[in-house]
Order: sequence, then C-alpha cells, then structure tokens
Amino acid sequence: YFVRLCLDKILLQCILQSRTLSGADAINALRPFYFAVHPDFFGQHPKEREVNENSLKRLNGYLENLQKPGFRSFKPTQLTFYVREREPNSSNVQESFSASGFRAVSFTLHTRDLLSTVLDILNSCSLSTEHVQSLSVNSQPHKEAKSTVNRPIKWDKTYYSFTGFKDPEEELEQAQRVETTLLSWLDDNEASAVKKLKKSLPLRKELERLKIELSHELQLSDIRWQRSWGIAHRCSQLHSLGRLVQQRPEILENVKGRTVVFTDRSGMSAAGHIMLGTMDVHHHWTKIFERLPNYYKLQKRLLLLEDRISQLLGGIQVIYIEELQPLLTLEEYFETLNSFYNKLRDSRLPFHPRSLRGLQMILESDRYAPSLHELGHFMIPTICDPAALQWFIFAKAQEARENLKRKEEMMLTEKELINTSTERFSLDRLYKEPSVSSAQMIDCCKRLLEESLPYLQGMHLCISHFYSVLQDGDLCIPWNWK
Repeated sequence: YFVRLCLDKILLQCILQSRTLSGADAINALRPFYFAVHPDFFGQHPKEREVNENSLKRLNGYLENLQKPGFRSFKPTQLTFYVREREPNSSNVQESFSASGFRAVSFTLHTRDLLSTVLDILNSCSLSTEHVQSLSVNSQPHKEAKSTVNRPIKWDKTYYSFTGFKDPEEELEQAQRVETTLLSWLDDNEASAVKKLKKSLPLRKELERLKIELSHELQLSDIRWQRSWGIAHRCSQLHSLGRLVQQRPEILENVKGRTVVFTDRSGMSAAGHIMLGTMDVHHHWTKIFERLPNYYKLQKRLLLLEDRISQLLGGIQVIYIEELQPLLTLEEYFETLNSFYNKLRDSRLPFHPRSLRGLQMILESDRYAPSLHELGHFMIPTICDPAALQWFIFAKAQEARENLKRKEEMMLTEKELINTSTERFSLDRLYKEPSVSSAQMIDCCKRLLEESLPYLQGMHLCISHFYSVLQDGDLCIPWNWK
C-alpha cells in the first residue's frame, strides 16, 4: 500500500507539474537577461565586460549540463554579473555598485531543471518573468494543469529513510554549507586540467613557433590578443597573417617595431598598436596595412595634442592605460583629446608651469566628476567643469604622488611574488586577468606560498575571480580563494 501510494503521488506530480522548458525556450526566456549583461554592450567598461564574459561561459556550461540526458549530479555555481540598469532593487541577492555605476549581482545556481534555473536568474537580476510563465504554459502537455500551483511535493523524512533515496532538500543544504576550497577544487579538477593541458601542448609549441617566426620576419615588437581565445584559435589567426605576408609582402614594410593586436575590429588603437579584427577577411587587413602611413601622421598629431594639454595643466602627463580603459581607435581617441583641449584652452586655467610635473591623468568619456585612482593617476571626464577640475587636482596632488610611489613598490612586489610562486610550485606559467589588481594578486600569492600544493606542478595557473578549467588546461582560481 505504501509503495502504491508513493507511485500515485509521483504520477500525480508528473501530471500536475509537467512545466518544463526546452533548450530553445530557455534561451528565448533569457533574452532580456542576455541583453542586460552581454559583454558587447560594455565596450567602455573593460572590467565589467570581462566579468560578464567569463560568467556567461560558466552559465552556458551549466545550462548545457541540465539538458544532457540522465544528468543528475550538480555542483552549486556562483555567478556575478554587472547589469546595465542603474536602479537598486529590493531583492535579497548580494549586490553592489561598481565605480562606473553598474549594479553587480551575485547569485548561486543550484536548480536541476531549466525552468527553475531561468526563473532564478531573472528574479536575481530583477527582470520580469511574465514571458517565462507563458512559455512554460505553452509547453505543458496537459492544459488543465494551468491553475495548479507549481510546487514540488514535500515528502516526509520517513519516506527517504524507508526507500534509501537521498533527500534533495538535505543535499542542497549540505552543498550550500560546504564552501568550495582551493584544495577540494584542485582535487576534483586536477585530472581534467592535466588531460586538457597535455592535449594542448603540441598546439602551444606551434603557437610559439608561429609567433617567433612572424615577429622576426616583420620585425614586430610584439603580437598580442585582446581576449582569452583558445590556442587553436590563436594559431589560426597567425596562419592567416602568415598567408597575407606571403601574398602581399610589400604592404607590410611599415610595421617595423610595431605591436599587432588581434581584436574585435581593425584599425590602429589609441596606444598605437595595429589592430586586426578576427572577423575581418584579408581584404580588410590589407587596407589597414596600406593606411599605416596616414595613421602614423595622425599619431604624431595626437602626441602633440597630449603635450599641449599637459602644458595647460601644469605639466601633468596625459596617458592611455590599455588594461583600465576601453579599446579606442586612434581616431576616436584623437577626437576625445581635441574636444578636451579646446575646452581647456578657452577656460585659461591658472596652473603654474610644471607645478604638476610627474603626475598622470587619463580621459574618460563616461564620467561626470573627476576622481583619483588607487594607482595614482587622475581619472578626468571629458565634460568636466574646468574650475572644478582645477580645485580637485590641487586638493589631490599630494595623495596622487603618494599613490604613484606605492604603485611602483607594489609592481615590484607583485613581480617578485609571481617569480617566487612559479618556482616554489614548479608552475609552467603564473599570470592574472587584467581585472585583477596588483593588490589582489599580491594578497593571493602571499597566501598561496603558505600552502603545500603538489597539484600545480607543470600547470598554467591564472588568477581570476572564479574557479574554472579552461579549454586548453589552464587552471583559473579566484584571487580571494578560501
């Protein structure tokens, strides 16, 4: 009688709660979420863009696992997204506001079906779920179940004792209580990372060979990538550049001493690097190389403009920091500088010549008030009121000098700790993502050196904001690991 009662309850649950979503439905339901957090909308905010890009990769992996037949086991996955909307909400998820004004939302995924996962994501980001309800109703095989409350049947604890089945609520509570630690995560993921790393070794050697050959042949200063593409993807890009060199060697005469960066669009960057868009064909790359003489002329005008701004502001140096600023083209950056220069020239601010020599500043188009970065440089809005700018720089000049001195000390300490950690754990490579600051990297390395970690021998370790094994075997761990 007890077994029959259990089967009847299970059958009833299947009939009344057949609210499921297909993979396509889940993607459609999450469209508002993807629009709110998609990295392509964060071009002016490199840190937020990188965090969202990495979190979306992990979210897509979670959704794919849910759709695998026979999928049962799961690990709670914590994600952080920067949301484009600026209004705070009353949800109880962990959130904060970044320096750029975006809302940072953190939540943990622990559901076993697509519908619950989609609803959790949308609710965590304060997005509407009405369209999801219509999707789930449309997918119901039994229309009469529309008025039924969607809730799981709560079995008595004696049911699990009698049948030997695991209590899902108890499993979830236990998973939430057990926080991921570095040692436990390495223990679970070392084998997978080693397997992927061994598989990628031939491609890594090929990438290094191609990079050295092209750099030597074109006399380049460096070859870089804006994003963390896989090794195979990078090799393909270098092969494409190599074919262009063979087909049109005459157009590559003006690249001597330059840095080539594979990125999302073609042109010349504000830092003076040659950008090759990975989605562009050889025809577009050829045009960029043909335009290089004109780019170099514009770059000279840009440097002259920076000097003139520096003279108007008491000798403060105008700089462009790739890691902290959006990837601007040379034309875009020149227009920004020119607009700011014209505004300063008309205001005639009374700065004493060379009184601010040794200080640094960057221009930002998405700010309204000046600020001082922890690394010592001023962050100046292009639309900043000149009088307010003058007062702010005078008030923060001494603090800026102290921060710049501290920055130099931190960079030396960071470099020493990276070398010491690499040698201590016999790592093949230790590096960090651009969004990880020097202070965070120093803290991470100091705590790593206090541990015994035999798992890391010969590995590539990336300090990031999350745990992950990359497709080529690199281990990613959060800088604030437990």
